[in-house]
Amino acid sequence: MTFGAFIGTKRKAAKLNLRDTAKYLGIAYGYLCDIEQGRRPAPEGQFVDRISSFLELDKQEHELLLDLAAESRQSVPADLPDYIRTHDIVRAALRVAKEVDATDEEWTAFMEMLKSRQS
Repeated sequence: MTFGAFIGTKRKAAKLNLRDTAKYLGIAYGYLCDIEQGRRPAPEGQFVDRISSFLELDKQEHELLLDLAAESRQSVPADLPDYIRTHDIVRAALRVAKEVDATDEEWTAFMEMLKSRQS
Protein backbone atom coordinates (compact mmCIF):
# COMPACT_ATOMS: atom_id res chain seq x y z
CA MET A 1 0.00 0.00 0.00
CA THR A 2 1.19 3.52 -0.75
CA PHE A 3 0.91 6.62 1.42
CA GLY A 4 -1.76 8.12 -0.84
CA ALA A 5 -3.77 4.92 -1.12
CA PHE A 6 -3.70 4.51 2.67
CA ILE A 7 -5.04 8.00 3.40
CA GLY A 8 -7.58 7.70 0.58
CA THR A 9 -8.86 4.40 1.99
CA LYS A 10 -9.06 5.77 5.53
CA ARG A 11 -10.70 9.01 4.37
CA LYS A 12 -13.36 7.12 2.42
CA ALA A 13 -13.97 4.70 5.29
CA ALA A 14 -14.62 7.71 7.52
CA LYS A 15 -17.01 9.07 4.85
CA LEU A 16 -14.96 12.26 4.46
CA ASN A 17 -14.88 13.97 1.10
CA LEU A 18 -11.70 15.10 -0.60
CA ARG A 19 -12.51 18.83 -0.61
CA ASP A 20 -13.32 19.07 3.10
CA THR A 21 -10.27 17.00 3.98
CA ALA A 22 -8.00 19.22 1.88
CA LYS A 23 -9.51 22.33 3.43
CA TYR A 24 -8.96 21.00 6.96
CA LEU A 25 -5.35 20.15 6.11
CA GLY A 26 -4.75 23.57 4.56
CA ILE A 27 -3.77 22.20 1.16
CA ALA A 28 -5.30 22.47 -2.30
CA TYR A 29 -7.89 19.91 -3.32
CA GLY A 30 -5.87 19.04 -6.45
CA TYR A 31 -2.73 18.52 -4.38
CA LEU A 32 -4.48 16.07 -2.04
CA CYS A 33 -5.97 14.30 -5.06
CA ASP A 34 -2.47 13.97 -6.56
CA ILE A 35 -1.16 12.56 -3.28
CA GLU A 36 -3.93 9.99 -3.05
CA GLN A 37 -3.40 8.99 -6.68
CA GLY A 38 0.34 8.55 -6.10
CA ARG A 39 1.32 11.38 -8.44
CA ARG A 40 3.06 13.26 -5.61
CA PRO A 41 5.06 12.06 -2.61
CA ALA A 42 3.90 12.67 0.93
CA PRO A 43 4.38 16.25 2.10
CA GLU A 44 7.03 16.97 4.72
CA GLY A 45 6.56 18.60 8.09
CA GLN A 46 3.49 18.28 10.27
CA PHE A 47 1.20 17.04 7.48
CA VAL A 48 1.37 13.40 8.58
CA ASP A 49 0.46 14.32 12.15
CA ARG A 50 -2.45 16.51 10.96
CA ILE A 51 -3.88 13.86 8.62
CA SER A 52 -3.40 11.18 11.27
CA SER A 53 -5.29 13.26 13.82
CA PHE A 54 -8.01 14.19 11.33
CA LEU A 55 -8.53 10.53 10.37
CA GLU A 56 -8.35 9.50 14.07
CA LEU A 57 -5.69 6.88 13.41
CA ASP A 58 -4.51 4.69 16.26
CA LYS A 59 -0.83 4.41 17.20
CA GLN A 60 -0.16 1.47 14.88
CA GLU A 61 -1.89 3.17 11.92
CA HIS A 62 -0.03 6.42 12.64
CA GLU A 63 3.32 4.62 12.62
CA LEU A 64 2.37 2.88 9.36
CA LEU A 65 1.47 6.27 7.90
CA LEU A 66 4.88 7.64 8.98
CA ASP A 67 6.58 4.68 7.29
CA LEU A 68 4.55 5.04 4.09
CA ALA A 69 5.27 8.79 3.98
CA ALA A 70 8.99 8.16 4.37
CA GLU A 71 8.89 5.49 1.67
CA SER A 72 7.13 7.86 -0.71
CA ARG A 73 9.87 10.45 -0.12
CA GLN A 74 12.65 7.86 0.11
CA SER A 75 13.59 9.10 3.55
CA VAL A 76 13.58 8.06 7.22
CA PRO A 77 10.19 8.22 9.02
CA ALA A 78 9.67 11.65 10.59
CA ASP A 79 9.52 10.34 14.16
CA LEU A 80 13.07 8.89 14.03
CA PRO A 81 15.73 11.38 12.80
CA ASP A 82 16.00 13.36 16.05
CA TYR A 83 16.40 10.18 18.07
CA ILE A 84 19.00 8.79 15.68
CA ARG A 85 20.86 12.10 15.53
CA THR A 86 21.00 12.61 19.30
CA HIS A 87 22.06 9.07 20.27
CA ASP A 88 25.52 8.09 19.05
CA ILE A 89 24.97 4.49 20.11
CA VAL A 90 21.88 4.20 17.89
CA ARG A 91 23.87 5.22 14.83
CA ALA A 92 26.62 2.78 15.81
CA ALA A 93 24.10 -0.03 16.33
CA LEU A 94 22.47 0.62 12.98
CA ARG A 95 25.84 0.55 11.24
CA VAL A 96 26.78 -2.73 12.90
CA ALA A 97 23.42 -4.23 11.98
CA LYS A 98 23.96 -3.09 8.40
CA GLU A 99 27.48 -4.54 8.28
CA VAL A 100 26.40 -7.94 9.56
CA ASP A 101 23.09 -7.82 7.67
CA ALA A 102 21.04 -8.39 10.83
CA THR A 103 18.04 -10.62 10.25
CA ASP A 104 14.43 -9.85 11.07
CA GLU A 105 14.63 -12.50 13.77
CA GLU A 106 17.62 -10.77 15.39
CA TRP A 107 15.87 -7.40 15.30
CA THR A 108 12.69 -8.98 16.70
CA ALA A 109 14.63 -10.54 19.58
CA PHE A 110 16.28 -7.18 20.28
CA MET A 111 12.92 -5.36 20.29
CA GLU A 112 11.35 -8.00 22.55
CA MET A 113 14.25 -7.62 24.99
CA LEU A 114 13.69 -3.86 25.10
CA LYS A 115 9.91 -4.21 25.43
CA SER A 116 10.35 -6.61 28.36
CA ARG A 117 11.78 -3.68 30.35
CA GLN A 118 8.37 -1.95 30.19
CA SER A 119 6.68 -4.67 32.26
